[in-house]
Amino acid sequence: MKFCKKYQEYMLQEQEKKLPGVGFKNHKMILKKCRRRDCHSHKGHTESHAVKPIHDHCSVCDGTFFPSLLNEMTAIVGCFNQRAQTFLELQLASGFKKYLSWFLGKLLGNNHAAMVQEGKDIITYALINAIAIRKILKKYDKIHYSKQGQLFRSQAQSMHKEILRSPWLYELLAFHINLRETRVNSMKEPALFEGFSLTFKDGKPSLTCEFFDSIKIDIDLTCSICLDTVFDPVSLTCGHILCYICACSAASVSIVNGLKTADHRKKCPLCRERGVYEGSVHLEELNILLCRNCKEYWEQRLQIERVERVKQAKEHWELQCRMFMGV
Repeated sequence: MKFCKKYQEYMLQEQEKKLPGVGFKNHKMILKKCRRRDCHSHKGHTESHAVKPIHDHCSVCDGTFFPSLLNEMTAIVGCFNQRAQTFLELQLASGFKKYLSWFLGKLLGNNHAAMVQEGKDIITYALINAIAIRKILKKYDKIHYSKQGQLFRSQAQSMHKEILRSPWLYELLAFHINLRETRVNSMKEPALFEGFSLTFKDGKPSLTCEFFDSIKIDIDLTCSICLDTVFDPVSLTCGHILCYICACSAASVSIVNGLKTADHRKKCPLCRERGVYEGSVHLEELNILLCRNCKEYWEQRLQIERVERVKQAKEHWELQCRMFMGV
């Protein structure tokens, strides 16, 4: 079955949820018009003079193809992030919220299998749309004999429109592994996907995932500032993962004030992009995963972090008291 037909069938099944998707068929029609134009314009050429047309920019496609695709990618990433965030917040809820979630689950008859299926649906939505975007951009480059599709994809990543770089996808992957480890001694209840694992190479951890259609993700879990395994990790809006305390240091804010108070002009220490701290995401599921698998390191780091946090909290409140007293 061709991917276009498979994708249309998937979106038809999800029609009730009104999920945004890629206008795969419409984009193919735009590219087909461009191909017919190229064939017509080169019809009179002899074989000895026939050359493949190379287009850096295409007047037929670029005016509608890329703007339309960017709008669709924006809607898809926004929808996925919202669904994944809502799903994970329910799983990580505490106190009254957790009790309410449990009560509603009992009332509606939800169980572990239903929770797993919901998580699987969210990840499937991300992956099938990621494949659709890759395929349509590859087709663009093939028709135009160019690399504009690859360039557009790189630009979309810098604009945070790449769904495979979403921190909420990382959290779902970590949630899956945590769930699998929790249920390992149970009655083999279903998991989200196979092929997810936390691997160690030379003592450095990484989140490795292999999906269908040759999509692979390898997420390095080493902090680029302290050069150690990320502790209490946060994902900046540019996609880089750092320890929370290291991110606060790079943003020139205290742990007490947090990253939300960071100056918009502060840059990521890796890619030098501005304004990456305010919208950062705390990776709680990833934190749980690393805590379970790096116990000795976690205990040592916890002791060091505790001392530093107490020190910064003391300095913060002493400063607040002096300001209040006018000293």
